[in-house]
Amino acid sequence: MNIQPLDDRVVIEPLSQEEVTKSGIVLPSTVEQEKPQEGKVVAIGPGKMGEDGKRLPMDVKVGDIVLYSKYAPTEIEIEGKEILIVGQDSVLAIVNK
Repeated sequence: MNIQPLDDRVVIEPLSQEEVTKSGIVLPSTVEQEKPQEGKVVAIGPGKMGEDGKRLPMDVKVGDIVLYSKYAPTEIEIEGKEILIVGQDSVLAIVNK
């Protein structure tokens, strides 16, 4: 996938998560459930322009696992994969595993 986001936008590949009940039953992905809000950063833009005309550094980097706002992403499909594009301000946290 060759995509270069602009400004402070971040391209995220959502992580699929199997849902396991407390009793240990694994629910298949066909069961209607809420989409995960966790994904892997696959591309970042160069950063937003500051008032002084210089680019502001990005807080995330390619490969980071992040949590993002539920209603923020723009969903698109490229090469058969669902990807999300969000502004950096919609990235809520970097997950350290």
